[in-house]
Amino acid sequence: LDAYWMDETEVTNAMYAKCVSAGECDQPGGSYYGDSSYTNHPVVHVDWNNAQNYCRWTGGQLPTEAEWEKAARGGLEGKKYPWGNEAPSCQKSAENGAQFSDCSGETISVGSFTANGYGLFDTNGNVWEWVSDWYDSGYYASSPSNNPSGPSSGNSRVLRGGSWLNNEYYLRSANRYRYYPTYTSSGNLGFRCSRSP
Repeated sequence: LDAYWMDETEVTNAMYAKCVSAGECDQPGGSYYGDSSYTNHPVVHVDWNNAQNYCRWTGGQLPTEAEWEKAARGGLEGKKYPWGNEAPSCQKSAENGAQFSDCSGETISVGSFTANGYGLFDTNGNVWEWVSDWYDSGYYASSPSNNPSGPSSGNSRVLRGGSWLNNEYYLRSANRYRYYPTYTSSGNLGFRCSRSP
């Protein structure tokens, strides 16, 4: 992959609210947005299009799936999680900490767990993260070896990372999921942005 920057955290309600105020993003649904006790939680109920709009508004874009996975792994290749193969823990100070179904049952403030080897927080757990790629289950069997950007079309967009609603299996760095790009009904879908240097 060519060099790129990745947001340290998932986009929060406070961050996203600035885009809404600027008239560039639609206000999300759900009860978290606008509630001051969730200001630093990841924004949810945002479809792929609004996630992409937000990233463009900040001068970036949604990461490709390949960029997301490289960043999420934090420099550890061949391991299940960004911290290694040890199962995730709900303990905030644990190096293998993540927000998943064994924990409190909702999103938590971004950066609540230890960062991965690249300094990124919550790449696995808290919320699923939209990436730019269309979904194709067999894409990586024939993808370009340099800068793969996903199929040119499709019905669903890729999500990565697992969420507070999922068990540890879905938090694996290699796990892939998908949803229609207009989907907004879930309180466990969010995103982060990437940028070219």
